[in-house]
Amino acid sequence: MLKDNSSGYRKNVGLIILNKQCKVLLCKRSKTDNWQFPQGGIDKNETPLDAAYRELFEEVNIQKNQVELISEYPEWIKYDLPPKFKKTPYTLNGFKGQNQKWFLFMLKEDVNISFHNDLKPEFDSYDWVNYWSPLEKIIYFKKDVYEKVLKGFSEKFTELCLK
Repeated sequence: MLKDNSSGYRKNVGLIILNKQCKVLLCKRSKTDNWQFPQGGIDKNETPLDAAYRELFEEVNIQKNQVELISEYPEWIKYDLPPKFKKTPYTLNGFKGQNQKWFLFMLKEDVNISFHNDLKPEFDSYDWVNYWSPLEKIIYFKKDVYEKVLKGFSEKFTELCLK
């Protein structure tokens, strides 16, 4: 994974996926009650958009040709991982937190969400929810990031879904 050496944050992409009913995909982390959007690290020599397409497939079984890129959040957003979460199987290996680039995608077709493309699936369940609902379910230390990104994409959401 790429490390932002100047700050100690892991480079990461966050993915908001809209279906044709204008619901967003929210996934439940394995063996927890924590919900989140799909996200994942950026590999060496990989662009954020390439990482986004790879993570779509690895984490939720959505292929590049099944989505349309609607928008890219204009800036990177950091969050710190609280110490009590650094000792879980999904630790950030010494990183303070993550520095994320966010993307908004719209499905072109119905898809079969699956978590079996990843050797260690991060999720065990999913739901299609209303656009603002993730703010009610997201773990506390990611809430500010989610609020900022959802607000940032809200104009595109309105154009697509509330015409």
